[in-house]
Amino acid sequence: MEGILVPLAFMAMIAAIVIVPRYLKSQERQKLQETLRASIEKGAELPPEVVQALTSDVKPPPSPYRDLRAGIIWLGVAVGFAALGLAVQFEEPDALYPMLGVAAFPGFIGLALIALSFISRGK
Repeated sequence: MEGILVPLAFMAMIAAIVIVPRYLKSQERQKLQETLRASIEKGAELPPEVVQALTSDVKPPPSPYRDLRAGIIWLGVAVGFAALGLAVQFEEPDALYPMLGVAAFPGFIGLALIALSFISRGK
């Protein structure tokens, strides 16, 4: 039973990480549209800036600071996986090396983002 629940819980966690933010953003947009609809029905004029802000999905431009923050977060995830492997090692001695292997993926992503932030600072 445990062999089925652990992978299922892991996949559910990944799905929740992807689905929940999208759902919350959808709810926020829906409430904003209801508010705008109510104001239009009452006869209020919408400034052109509001209409333009609603129609464009603006993503902030990439910056070295953002890359540095993301890199530090990814390194934190890697350290967390390594610490988990160290903690589990007390019960299961063979658990450390696989967890260090898992920690290597976010660790290298974090290092790449930090390097990218230093490279793009001069530009």
